[in-house]
Amino acid sequence: MATPPPTTRTTLTASPDPAPAGPSHHAPQGPPPPAPPGSAHPTTGVAAQAPAPAPHSGPGERRPTTPHSRNARMRHVPLRVPLLLRVPPALRPLLVLGGVLLAVGLRGLAHQVRPVPYGDRLVHFARVERHPHAEAWASRAQGGAVVGYDTATGAPHWRYARVGHRPAVVLTVRGEVIALWDDGLLTDTDGRSVRWHRALPDAAEWLPARGGTGVLRPLGHGMLAVVAPPRVTAYRIADGDLRWVLPAGPGRAFTPDRTLLGNDLQGRGPNARA
Repeated sequence: MATPPPTTRTTLTASPDPAPAGPSHHAPQGPPPPAPPGSAHPTTGVAAQAPAPAPHSGPGERRPTTPHSRNARMRHVPLRVPLLLRVPPALRPLLVLGGVLLAVGLRGLAHQVRPVPYGDRLVHFARVERHPHAEAWASRAQGGAVVGYDTATGAPHWRYARVGHRPAVVLTVRGEVIALWDDGLLTDTDGRSVRWHRALPDAAEWLPARGGTGVLRPLGHGMLAVVAPPRVTAYRIADGDLRWVLPAGPGRAFTPDRTLLGNDLQGRGPNARA
Protein backbone atom coordinates (compact mmCIF):
# COMPACT_ATOMS: atom_id res chain seq x y z
CA MET A 1 0.00 0.00 0.00
CA ALA A 2 1.44 3.37 -0.97
CA THR A 3 2.39 5.90 1.66
CA PRO A 4 0.81 9.36 1.18
CA PRO A 5 3.24 12.36 0.75
CA PRO A 6 3.84 14.56 3.73
CA THR A 7 1.80 17.70 3.96
CA THR A 8 3.31 21.18 4.58
CA ARG A 9 1.53 23.64 6.86
CA THR A 10 1.99 27.32 6.20
CA THR A 11 1.47 29.72 9.09
CA LEU A 12 0.62 33.37 8.33
CA THR A 13 1.74 35.87 10.91
CA ALA A 14 0.24 39.36 10.95
CA SER A 15 2.76 42.21 10.91
CA PRO A 16 2.46 44.93 13.52
CA ASP A 17 0.40 47.99 12.66
CA PRO A 18 2.41 51.01 11.46
CA ALA A 19 3.01 53.82 13.87
CA PRO A 20 0.21 56.35 13.95
CA ALA A 21 0.73 59.60 12.10
CA GLY A 22 1.94 62.44 14.25
CA PRO A 23 4.95 64.51 15.19
CA SER A 24 8.14 62.53 15.11
CA HIS A 25 10.74 62.89 17.80
CA HIS A 26 13.59 61.67 15.52
CA ALA A 27 15.79 63.99 13.42
CA PRO A 28 14.51 64.37 9.87
CA GLN A 29 16.54 62.54 7.31
CA GLY A 30 18.46 64.68 4.77
CA PRO A 31 19.19 63.98 1.16
CA PRO A 32 21.02 60.77 0.45
CA PRO A 33 24.82 61.02 0.60
CA PRO A 34 26.52 61.66 -2.70
CA ALA A 35 27.69 58.66 -4.58
CA PRO A 36 31.40 58.13 -4.95
CA PRO A 37 32.96 59.29 -8.21
CA GLY A 38 32.35 56.88 -11.07
CA SER A 39 29.30 55.08 -9.51
CA ALA A 40 25.73 55.50 -10.72
CA HIS A 41 23.26 57.60 -8.75
CA PRO A 42 20.60 55.34 -7.14
CA THR A 43 17.71 57.52 -8.37
CA THR A 44 18.79 59.09 -11.68
CA GLY A 45 21.24 56.39 -12.77
CA VAL A 46 23.76 59.03 -13.93
CA ALA A 47 27.40 58.50 -13.01
CA ALA A 48 28.68 60.99 -10.49
CA GLN A 49 31.66 63.17 -11.44
CA ALA A 50 34.46 64.38 -9.23
CA PRO A 51 34.22 68.08 -8.38
CA ALA A 52 36.55 70.36 -10.38
CA PRO A 53 39.62 71.45 -8.41
CA ALA A 54 39.71 75.01 -7.23
CA PRO A 55 41.88 77.34 -9.37
CA HIS A 56 45.39 77.64 -8.02
CA SER A 57 47.44 80.76 -8.41
CA GLY A 58 50.96 80.03 -9.48
CA PRO A 59 53.99 82.14 -8.62
CA GLY A 60 53.66 84.15 -11.85
CA GLU A 61 49.88 84.70 -11.66
CA ARG A 62 48.25 87.68 -10.03
CA ARG A 63 45.41 87.05 -7.66
CA PRO A 64 42.31 89.16 -8.17
CA THR A 65 42.13 92.03 -5.78
CA THR A 66 39.12 93.70 -4.33
CA PRO A 67 38.73 97.41 -3.67
CA HIS A 68 38.89 96.71 0.02
CA SER A 69 42.23 94.89 -0.14
CA ARG A 70 43.68 97.52 -2.51
CA ASN A 71 42.69 100.32 -0.19
CA ALA A 72 44.15 98.42 2.76
CA ARG A 73 47.52 98.13 1.04
CA MET A 74 47.50 101.79 0.03
CA ARG A 75 46.87 102.84 3.58
CA HIS A 76 50.02 101.04 4.74
CA VAL A 77 52.39 102.58 2.11
CA PRO A 78 54.76 104.94 3.98
CA LEU A 79 55.22 108.46 2.68
CA ARG A 80 58.76 108.91 1.33
CA VAL A 81 60.24 112.35 1.73
CA PRO A 82 63.06 113.34 -0.71
CA LEU A 83 66.51 113.37 0.79
CA LEU A 84 67.03 117.03 -0.04
CA LEU A 85 63.96 118.03 1.99
CA ARG A 86 65.10 116.05 5.01
CA VAL A 87 68.40 117.93 5.13
CA PRO A 88 68.40 121.20 7.07
CA PRO A 89 68.18 124.23 4.75
CA ALA A 90 71.62 125.45 5.78
CA LEU A 91 73.26 122.23 4.53
CA ARG A 92 71.39 121.86 1.23
CA PRO A 93 73.88 123.89 -0.86
CA LEU A 94 76.71 121.67 0.40
CA LEU A 95 74.77 118.55 -0.56
CA VAL A 96 74.15 119.88 -4.08
CA LEU A 97 77.83 120.84 -4.45
CA GLY A 98 78.93 117.38 -3.32
CA GLY A 99 76.66 115.77 -5.92
CA VAL A 100 78.10 117.94 -8.68
CA LEU A 101 81.68 117.13 -7.68
CA LEU A 102 80.88 113.42 -7.57
CA ALA A 103 79.36 113.53 -11.07
CA VAL A 104 82.41 115.36 -12.44
CA GLY A 105 84.77 112.84 -10.81
CA LEU A 106 82.87 109.85 -12.22
CA ARG A 107 82.89 111.40 -15.68
CA GLY A 108 86.65 111.90 -15.53
CA LEU A 109 87.16 108.32 -14.36
CA ALA A 110 85.04 106.97 -17.22
CA HIS A 111 87.09 109.04 -19.66
CA GLN A 112 90.33 107.50 -18.38
CA VAL A 113 89.01 103.94 -18.34
CA ARG A 114 87.71 103.92 -21.93
CA PRO A 115 90.09 102.43 -24.51
CA VAL A 116 92.53 104.82 -26.20
CA PRO A 117 92.48 104.88 -30.03
CA TYR A 118 95.35 103.01 -31.68
CA GLY A 119 96.59 101.86 -28.25
CA ASP A 120 98.43 105.13 -27.59
CA ARG A 121 100.25 105.56 -24.27
CA LEU A 122 101.86 108.99 -23.87
CA VAL A 123 103.57 109.57 -20.50
CA HIS A 124 105.13 112.91 -19.51
CA PHE A 125 108.17 113.18 -17.24
CA ALA A 126 108.66 116.95 -17.48
CA ARG A 127 106.85 120.01 -18.73
CA VAL A 128 106.83 120.24 -22.52
CA GLU A 129 106.98 123.63 -24.20
CA ARG A 130 104.17 124.46 -26.59
CA HIS A 131 106.50 125.68 -29.36
CA PRO A 132 109.96 124.22 -28.72
CA HIS A 133 113.02 125.36 -30.63
CA ALA A 134 114.24 123.26 -33.53
CA GLU A 135 117.45 122.29 -31.74
CA ALA A 136 115.77 121.59 -28.37
CA TRP A 137 114.24 118.25 -29.32
CA ALA A 138 115.62 114.86 -30.15
CA SER A 139 114.00 111.45 -30.21
CA ARG A 140 114.96 107.82 -30.43
CA ALA A 141 113.38 104.37 -30.28
CA GLN A 142 114.06 102.81 -26.91
CA GLY A 143 112.54 99.68 -25.38
CA GLY A 144 109.64 99.40 -27.81
CA ALA A 145 108.67 103.08 -27.43
CA VAL A 146 109.58 106.52 -28.72
CA VAL A 147 111.39 108.66 -26.15
CA GLY A 148 111.73 112.41 -26.48
CA TYR A 149 114.65 113.96 -24.61
CA ASP A 150 116.31 117.33 -24.23
CA THR A 151 119.38 117.72 -26.43
CA ALA A 152 121.09 119.94 -23.85
CA THR A 153 120.73 117.77 -20.77
CA GLY A 154 119.78 114.37 -22.21
CA ALA A 155 116.93 114.08 -19.71
CA PRO A 156 113.82 112.31 -21.02
CA HIS A 157 110.73 114.47 -21.15
CA TRP A 158 108.12 112.00 -22.39
CA ARG A 159 107.62 108.45 -23.58
CA TYR A 160 105.21 107.42 -26.33
CA ALA A 161 104.26 103.75 -26.83
CA ARG A 162 101.53 101.75 -28.51
CA VAL A 163 100.16 98.57 -27.01
CA GLY A 164 101.43 95.52 -28.88
CA HIS A 165 103.59 97.43 -31.41
CA ARG A 166 107.13 98.74 -31.79
CA PRO A 167 108.53 101.69 -33.76
CA ALA A 168 110.40 100.77 -36.94
CA VAL A 169 111.93 104.20 -37.56
CA VAL A 170 111.79 107.58 -35.79
CA LEU A 171 112.41 111.03 -37.28
CA THR A 172 112.55 114.44 -35.55
CA VAL A 173 111.66 117.48 -37.67
CA ARG A 174 111.45 120.97 -36.04
CA GLY A 175 110.09 119.75 -32.74
CA GLU A 176 107.79 117.14 -34.34
CA VAL A 177 108.54 113.48 -33.75
CA ILE A 178 107.32 111.25 -36.57
CA ALA A 179 107.36 107.50 -36.10
CA LEU A 180 106.61 104.59 -38.41
CA TRP A 181 105.40 101.55 -36.47
CA ASP A 182 105.69 97.86 -37.28
CA ASP A 183 102.02 97.66 -38.32
CA GLY A 184 102.43 100.40 -40.95
CA LEU A 185 100.93 103.21 -38.87
CA LEU A 186 102.50 106.65 -39.19
CA THR A 187 102.18 108.95 -36.14
CA ASP A 188 103.15 112.49 -35.23
CA THR A 189 103.58 113.89 -31.73
CA ASP A 190 104.88 117.16 -30.34
CA GLY A 191 105.45 115.76 -26.85
CA ARG A 192 102.14 117.15 -25.59
CA SER A 193 99.75 114.92 -27.53
CA VAL A 194 99.61 112.57 -30.51
CA ARG A 195 98.53 114.90 -33.29
CA TRP A 196 97.60 112.53 -36.11
CA HIS A 197 97.69 108.92 -37.34
CA ARG A 198 98.02 107.72 -40.94
CA ALA A 199 98.01 104.12 -42.15
CA LEU A 200 100.30 103.14 -45.03
CA PRO A 201 98.64 100.78 -47.51
CA ASP A 202 100.30 97.42 -48.16
CA ALA A 203 102.87 97.99 -45.41
CA ALA A 204 102.58 94.39 -44.22
CA GLU A 205 103.95 93.20 -47.59
CA TRP A 206 107.29 95.05 -47.45
CA LEU A 207 107.92 96.60 -44.01
CA PRO A 208 108.75 93.39 -42.04
CA ALA A 209 111.33 92.31 -44.66
CA ARG A 210 112.91 95.65 -45.58
CA GLY A 211 112.60 97.54 -42.29
CA GLY A 212 112.20 101.28 -41.94
CA THR A 213 115.62 102.42 -43.18
CA GLY A 214 115.24 105.32 -45.64
CA VAL A 215 111.43 105.28 -45.52
CA LEU A 216 110.90 108.68 -43.83
CA ARG A 217 112.37 111.63 -45.80
CA PRO A 218 111.95 115.32 -44.90
CA LEU A 219 111.30 117.39 -48.02
CA GLY A 220 111.43 120.84 -46.47
CA HIS A 221 108.68 123.44 -46.39
CA GLY A 222 106.83 121.37 -43.79
CA MET A 223 106.55 118.28 -46.01
CA LEU A 224 107.39 114.63 -45.32
CA ALA A 225 107.91 111.90 -47.91
CA VAL A 226 107.32 108.22 -47.16
CA VAL A 227 109.22 106.04 -49.62
CA ALA A 228 107.73 102.56 -50.03
CA PRO A 229 108.44 100.04 -52.81
CA PRO A 230 105.07 100.47 -54.58
CA ARG A 231 104.77 104.28 -54.20
CA VAL A 232 106.05 107.51 -52.67
CA THR A 233 103.57 109.54 -50.66
CA ALA A 234 103.96 113.06 -49.27
CA TYR A 235 102.24 114.37 -46.14
CA ARG A 236 102.02 117.80 -44.60
CA ILE A 237 103.63 117.57 -41.18
CA ALA A 238 101.34 120.15 -39.57
CA ASP A 239 98.17 118.06 -39.89
CA GLY A 240 99.08 114.84 -41.73
CA ASP A 241 97.24 115.88 -44.88
CA LEU A 242 98.10 113.74 -47.93
CA ARG A 243 99.54 116.05 -50.61
CA TRP A 244 100.54 113.79 -53.47
CA VAL A 245 101.19 110.15 -54.46
CA LEU A 246 103.82 108.94 -56.96
CA PRO A 247 103.38 105.29 -58.07
CA ALA A 248 106.45 103.24 -59.01
CA GLY A 249 104.96 102.13 -62.33
CA PRO A 250 104.32 98.71 -63.84
CA GLY A 251 107.06 96.21 -63.05
CA ARG A 252 109.08 98.74 -61.00
CA ALA A 253 109.67 99.38 -57.31
CA PHE A 254 111.34 102.06 -55.24
CA THR A 255 114.22 101.18 -52.95
CA PRO A 256 113.76 103.28 -49.78
CA ASP A 257 117.46 103.62 -48.92
CA ARG A 258 118.54 104.40 -52.53
CA THR A 259 115.74 106.49 -54.01
CA LEU A 260 116.57 110.14 -54.73
CA LEU A 261 113.74 112.59 -54.23
CA GLY A 262 113.14 116.07 -55.57
CA ASN A 263 110.14 118.33 -55.19
CA ASP A 264 109.24 120.84 -57.88
CA LEU A 265 107.79 123.79 -55.98
CA GLN A 266 106.57 125.53 -59.14
CA GLY A 267 103.55 123.26 -59.45
CA ARG A 268 104.75 120.69 -61.97
CA GLY A 269 104.46 117.91 -59.38
CA PRO A 270 106.88 115.59 -57.57
CA ASN A 271 109.60 113.58 -59.15
CA ALA A 272 111.62 110.63 -57.96
CA ARG A 273 114.52 108.68 -59.38
CA ALA A 274 115.50 105.24 -58.13
